[in-house]
Amino acid sequence: MTERILVVDDHPLTRDALAGLLTQHGFEVVGTAGSGEEAVDRARELQPQLVLLDLTMPDRDGYQVLKELKESGRVPPTIVVSADSQTLAAERVMQLGAVAFVKKSLKPAELSDVLRRAGLL
Repeated sequence: MTERILVVDDHPLTRDALAGLLTQHGFEVVGTAGSGEEAVDRARELQPQLVLLDLTMPDRDGYQVLKELKESGRVPPTIVVSADSQTLAAERVMQLGAVAFVKKSLKPAELSDVLRRAGLL
């Protein structure tokens, strides 16, 4: 079974690169979102098996997106990605329901492994 993923990042180049990378590694990218608001809407609409969520976005950050999804009653398994390796940020997103926190500096194969090892799909 192919994992259905929603990719959320406010930078179009990063978002498209992640989507392409995941497709190359056998994942099905069912959609992308460029803002926190769009992420919440797309997650509800598409019901992905996994969300790859940027932590820092201008309208709603990853924390707010996780809270809104939790309040809606359906939080898809979410892996939060960030350019920074902040221990406090990692702890906070995990408390909000994320299943992992990873740095954007991961190698492509490592990211693919993290998604699969999450044991969610």
